[in-house]
Amino acid sequence: MRGVLLDLDGVVYVGDDPVPGASATVDWLAREGVPHRYLTNTTSRPRQAIVDKLTGLGVAATADQVLTPAVAAVAWLRHHQVARPALFVPEATATEFSALDPLPAGAAAGAGAVVVGDLGAGWDFATLNRAFRLLMDDAAPPLVALGLTRYWRAEDGLRLDAGPIVRALEYATGRGAVVLGKPDPVFYGAAVDDLGLTPEQVVMVGDDIRTDVEGAQRAGLTGILVRTGKFSAADLDGDVRPDAVLDSLAELPRWWAGR
Repeated sequence: MRGVLLDLDGVVYVGDDPVPGASATVDWLAREGVPHRYLTNTTSRPRQAIVDKLTGLGVAATADQVLTPAVAAVAWLRHHQVARPALFVPEATATEFSALDPLPAGAAAGAGAVVVGDLGAGWDFATLNRAFRLLMDDAAPPLVALGLTRYWRAEDGLRLDAGPIVRALEYATGRGAVVLGKPDPVFYGAAVDDLGLTPEQVVMVGDDIRTDVEGAQRAGLTGILVRTGKFSAADLDGDVRPDAVLDSLAELPRWWAGR
């Protein structure tokens, strides 16, 4: 093992609270010269806001170390020369797409793509139906999913994420989404390439048995599950077998030394 990918919410912090020992582990990675990146499906805030949060929690990070689905989506849209995307993402995240001349909010036609992220409480029937109608336009714009995370743990308990919304739109339209986030192997591959390593040299640490662990393993990485965030004891009874289970990110240095 030579590199590490870290999920954020549930691994480095839970809500607005740091996971005990997480900042010390990140400092250890830096001291040991282990290249690492933060790989997150968070679509509620842009990269700089994530860096600011990490810094405020005492965790060292730069924008270049944070890989988000929004950044990957912008690169994909540019590569495919798609402009005027209809954005179903929080306002802060929409700023990442400003150079692509997004469709005005509420527009009922003319989308070059329909981009779906974690809109949270912003989802209602009218909003979901607008996304559906845009996708059913004669031009058949692509559905771009900023990850397929099923749910996450907020301060008030579990909350649905973007995955269920994407699946509903896929079912309604009969078309598959372009997934630019975990657990898609392309997203993991981009992170591995950014480290300058090969998949078998990289460890992914996450709290989601499907999105983090299974997704990483399918991309050829080592998948480590931590018992923080959304972890449930039932995760260990399913068909996915983590390569290691740690109580928290604080245990990574000990695991690394003994592997």
